[in-house]
Amino acid sequence: MKIGIAFANIARFGTGEGAAEFASAAEAAGVESLWTVEHVIFPSGYRSAYPYDDSGRMPMTPDTPLTDPLIWLTWVAAQTSTIRLGTGILILPERNPVVLAKEVATLDALSGGRVELGIGVGWLREEFEALGVPWERRGARTDEYMGAMRTLWGGDDVSFDGEFVSFETVSSNPKPANGTVPIIIGGHSEAAARRAGRIGDGFFPGKGDLAPMLATMGRAAEEAGRDPAEIEVTWSDLEVLGDDPVGAAERLREAGVDRLAVPSIMFMRDPASTLAEFGERVIGPIADI
Repeated sequence: MKIGIAFANIARFGTGEGAAEFASAAEAAGVESLWTVEHVIFPSGYRSAYPYDDSGRMPMTPDTPLTDPLIWLTWVAAQTSTIRLGTGILILPERNPVVLAKEVATLDALSGGRVELGIGVGWLREEFEALGVPWERRGARTDEYMGAMRTLWGGDDVSFDGEFVSFETVSSNPKPANGTVPIIIGGHSEAAARRAGRIGDGFFPGKGDLAPMLATMGRAAEEAGRDPAEIEVTWSDLEVLGDDPVGAAERLREAGVDRLAVPSIMFMRDPASTLAEFGERVIGPIADI
């Protein structure tokens, strides 16, 4: 069972010194991956409902520093050598996919192929409006952007003709270290589960009932002629932190989970000692599950 840490670029870990200390301690403890969060701006007075808290509000104030995920991961890549670098998630339809393909491939090449590109369609309408990006049809835009990026990573003198992005006989280099970058679909909706099944390399539902979401993902994969077992599932679950981490990990593995992501807040007080203890108590015992 792989163990990652979510919300990696928040609070003290969003600073240069804090990120370096945190990432180095996590890698030494056996943590497999770090996953960032993203918002480009904080719209004061937003009316969109934050889907991951019953209050409908984000757990931060307008003046909260929230570092850019790709820049933060580049900094962390330079402090580490093995830990994987995940966006969990990056809001894909807010980005220019041609520019993003270049940025992600560059980070992946410089880090030796360690990037996991977790993407989502976004929930904060006011952010889209501030960026001048249409809110409507953001799901279709997301699907097309994924295809365009994979085309740019897949070769030189490539062309793509879509509704939202088009280019003809262009090349983008460097290429990802392993020829492509895994794209992980984030989100807890049926649409996200279907997208993961159809075109995702992985699925990272942020909340909800795991079993029906994986069933939806599996059906979509089979309809697309894909093997659901090849779609890596990441899940946030604190059950593994209890008195029986091995038993919890075994149950989650049987349910179809490949990676567990725990929140970074657990390690804020003293990253070095808390991560070392976490590695011994949790990561070590469940490493082979």
